[in-house]
Amino acid sequence: MKALLFDVFGTVVDWRTSVAREVGSLCGSDVDSYAFADRWRSLYQPAMEQVRSGARPFTRLDRLHHESLSTVLSEFDIQLGDADMASLNLAWHRLDPWPDSVLGLTRLRTEFIIAPLSNGNISLLLDMAKNAGLPWDAILGAEPVRAYKPMPDAYLRTADILGLEPSECMMVAAHNSDLAAAADCGFATAFVARPLEHGPAQTTDLAAESDWTYSVDSIESLATQLGC
Repeated sequence: MKALLFDVFGTVVDWRTSVAREVGSLCGSDVDSYAFADRWRSLYQPAMEQVRSGARPFTRLDRLHHESLSTVLSEFDIQLGDADMASLNLAWHRLDPWPDSVLGLTRLRTEFIIAPLSNGNISLLLDMAKNAGLPWDAILGAEPVRAYKPMPDAYLRTADILGLEPSECMMVAAHNSDLAAAADCGFATAFVARPLEHGPAQTTDLAAESDWTYSVDSIESLATQLGC
């Protein structure tokens, strides 16, 4: 194994708390900021499916997020000017890491290439890394390979960019479906439990649902299991 490739939203960073905080700051205390964040996130997969299905050409996640934000603002009957809307859309660039993420990644980096294999676009992931202190060796994922997970090309082309065979890569994610798609492409897999990604009422991805290569409760625990 030479490279550990990470899902980011939910696995490395706490998107829900971070986005809700910015919604509350910009839209006011009368808005249920967590409900707003949840609704915004719920449009993530449908937006990407338009690209995966071929209904529209490859489109950066920032633009998809902006389109979804327009929908959610309308549903919540909130009016924002263009500047405030652009600022709120950049909340996804400023997501906070989970408490174990930076130290765990720093430890893993001593022995492996570490990089995001995320549906986020490059500028989003770069800003996030700067903001959160994520020590990536490279910024990879959907935009360089022009394919959104869980399409096989998202995994296979990423391995190819690194000059590696799929068997030399491990996908690290808090989502069983992401790991299943990566495993189908020949990747090793590591499940990181994030039972609060969707808040205290979360009902999915609470535990590993298959015999993944590793199953841990934090990125630091993964570093320990891998001898870092």
